[in-house]
Order: sequence, then C-alpha cells, then structure tokens
Amino acid sequence: MTRLPLDAVLFDMDGTLVDTERLWWEAVTVVAGRELTDADQPEVLGRPVEHTAAWLAPGTGRPVTELAAALHREFTARVRTGIVPRPGALDLLDALTRDGIPTALVTASPRAVADTVLAALGTHRFAVSITADDTEHTKPAPDPYLAACRALAADPARCVAVEDTQTGVASAEAAGCAVLVVPSLAPIAAAPGRHVRDSLEDVTPERLRGMVPRELRVLSWNLWHGGTKVDDHRTKQVKVILDAGADVVGLQETGGTAARELAEALGWHHHAAGENLGIISRHAITTGLGDPGIGFYGAAGARIRIDEHDLDVWTAHLQYTPYGPYEAAFDNLPASGLIAHEGVRLTQMRDTLRWIARSAGPGRPVILTGDFNTPSHLDWPDVPWPVTQAAEKAGLRDSYREVHPDPVADPGHTWSPVHPVHEDGSGRPEPHDRIDYVLHNGQALRVLDSRTVVSGSPRPWPDVAGNDWPSDHAAVVTTFALYRAE
Repeated sequence: MTRLPLDAVLFDMDGTLVDTERLWWEAVTVVAGRELTDADQPEVLGRPVEHTAAWLAPGTGRPVTELAAALHREFTARVRTGIVPRPGALDLLDALTRDGIPTALVTASPRAVADTVLAALGTHRFAVSITADDTEHTKPAPDPYLAACRALAADPARCVAVEDTQTGVASAEAAGCAVLVVPSLAPIAAAPGRHVRDSLEDVTPERLRGMVPRELRVLSWNLWHGGTKVDDHRTKQVKVILDAGADVVGLQETGGTAARELAEALGWHHHAAGENLGIISRHAITTGLGDPGIGFYGAAGARIRIDEHDLDVWTAHLQYTPYGPYEAAFDNLPASGLIAHEGVRLTQMRDTLRWIARSAGPGRPVILTGDFNTPSHLDWPDVPWPVTQAAEKAGLRDSYREVHPDPVADPGHTWSPVHPVHEDGSGRPEPHDRIDYVLHNGQALRVLDSRTVVSGSPRPWPDVAGNDWPSDHAAVVTTFALYRAE
C-alpha cells in the first residue's frame, strides 16, 4: 500500500485566500436592507451571487436580476478597497510553487470578481482558475473542482482542496478531493478525508501531502478446494496475488492451510479460521474477529493495523445450495420461490453482520469480502435477492457496482471462468453470475477502482490441471483510498 502523490492543491477564494466572506456578508446586508443572522448563513456563505439574489427576492420585492447586479456592485467595491490575504495564504502558495505543486483557484464568484482578486494575489501563483462563469453548476455541486482537476490533468483523489464553508466542502468532497478546512465564519467539523485548522499559517506542502489518502487494494478470492484442482497451484496463487498488487486478500475454500502457506510464501501476515476461511495481509494483523467456533461456512475477520489506521477485514463463504441461478435457469422458479430458498444464506449473512457490528468501533473502516453463492439485488431487476439486500441495509456498499453501476454493460461475472456449460453432461449453458464481492462501510474509505481478475484463458472443466488460473471463480479486486483519521 502506498500513499498517493499530491497532484495539485485547489483553493477556494472568498474567506479562504482572502478575507472577503465578511465583505460579502456586508454587501448582502446592505442589499437585503436588514441585519443578517446565523440562520441566513446557508443562503449566503459560499453561494454564488445568483443564488443569494434569488433567496433575497421574495423578502425585498425586487427582481432577481436587479438584486444580482446590486450584490455585484456592493461586493466588487469592497473587494477593490478592502481585500486582505488570509494569514499564511501567500506563504503557502509560494511554498507550493517552490515544491512544483500546481495550484488552482476554484470559486463560486463570477469571473470579474475573481480576476480582481487574482490581480491582488498575483496571477503567477495559480496555474488555472475556475469561476461561477466556467461551469454549468457551481458549488455545492462538484463541477468546479472537477473542472479544475481536468484543467490540471490531476486525479481528484490525489488533490487537496482548501475551503472555508460547508458549501465549498460539499463541492470538493463530492468531486473526490481531500479537504483542508479553515473556517471563516461558521464552524465545520472534521471527518474522514477532511482536516480542520484554525489558520493557514501552520500549513505546509508536507502537511498537505500527508492528507492525500493511501491506496489500499483488497482481493476477494475463492481458491477452489485450496487450489488443488490445478497443478503447481500454490505458485500460481502467489503470482495472481502479486500481479493484482493486492495488500489484503480475503480467502474462501482455503483447504485449511492455504492462508498460512500463502502468507509464508509472500512474507505476509495471516489469520486462518475454521476449515475454509482465511485473511492474508502485507500489514500486521493484530487480532482475529468473529466466531472462534466457525466451521466450513460463515465468516471470519481480522483487525489490520496500517500506520495509524485500524481496519477490520472480513471474509465470508455462504452455503452453496440451493443455488438460485440454477433454479431460475433450469427450473424456471419465480422470484418468490428463489427468495424463499435463500433462508440459510440469509441467516449466515445476518450472523456475519452481527459479528461485524459487535467488533467495529465508531468510525472504523470495515471491508467484507466473500463468495456469497448468491447474485446481487443490484444485478437482477426482477429478483430482490435478500442476502445482498441485508448487507446494504446494514450500511455496506458494493464496491464493484459503485464503479460499474450498469449491470448490463458491466455484469462482472465471477462464476465461472471454467464452466461454459453445466457440468452434469447435459450441454446446457452454465448460468454465469456475480456471486463474489468486496463490500465496505465507507468509513475513511472511498472506492477508486474495482474489477474482476482471471489469468490467461482457462481451459474448461474437467481439463483444468494445466490452467494458469487456479480457481473456478474469478477474483474481485477493489482499490480504495484509505484516509487518515483527523
């Protein structure tokens, strides 16, 4: 796992780089014809002129266009005579320039106002500027920050936005940036990926680099009887894990020894549970989680320490029969019948979710990998498969569907790369489906990518001994941004 590089730093303008939030507040007060209160802040701070003008219109009886023009005049006059850089702002901009880190100005103010401020700050300090005139939607929509990233050829996950209002924070976080908040008028709480400081005076490029998340790659893999159906399976398993760049692997069908043997071959840490489950990790495993008496089916977890993070990773293997896709394809069972036959797996999933809830502390990242032996309700529009629904209701998100929301365009089938036809000799096409998952709770985690993995072109069953791919399932690998706690 590596920390992502810092591609760019994206600065809000009003209240962040220059002390204009009070100037804007004064301008709105004059145009409103009354003193503003704390209750007015959501409609004033961080909002474009047009939004505030539309908000003022019913109370003043004046047209929106007239109010917008008045707000422009009042605010611009104050900017020209009263602009003051926020403490530490110019020093930070100059330090970023010395370190070769690109910067952008990203503001909900119009171009005319932004250019006035840019001239005062020094246009040489910014590679690009994005204003309310440059995107269809401005803050709190993500559009301005996404536009800045495109202009800089920067990945939002590798950028830090510097903001002072909740509206701006919402925009930057929706774009996928880490956020440094220096509140100007209204307080803002820290959160995963969001750091709060009283001033820019103690902020350095190195501190901003430290806000960029680490990249964590998690693999879910059913090893198929430990891999024993394929020659030299352990060597091939090691190669798959290394080629995938995995940091943590949730294993099913370990054959009892695969977790330990793979960890020894890789020089990693491992936790084995029951007859069938295991977790291996580049990073230290501090404790095992879950039912110590687990048998063949069920779930097991491990707490993994990554720098200052505690991360709970679970692996689950649920009962394989009766198998819904077979009943749908071969027996024409209706949705109600398919759901009725999910009882054992649903019980196993609910037990898993109880163990997860019992172990996880507030704000702790949780990842659940596994072969659930059931399709997802996100993939079958006519069948609300209850196992994956239960996980979703418990707050777990499907990482593959976050990246590939269209199940028609990206089915993500994991069953089965070695079964083009059903193995009963009938010649019937094998139902292919997505039954392997990497789920997460979204705490200090954001999905960057998710994909299925199969090596080479596996020969179909039963001629599988020479396959490079030592399993009858495709694996799922998800890349997360793991944010440092505040």
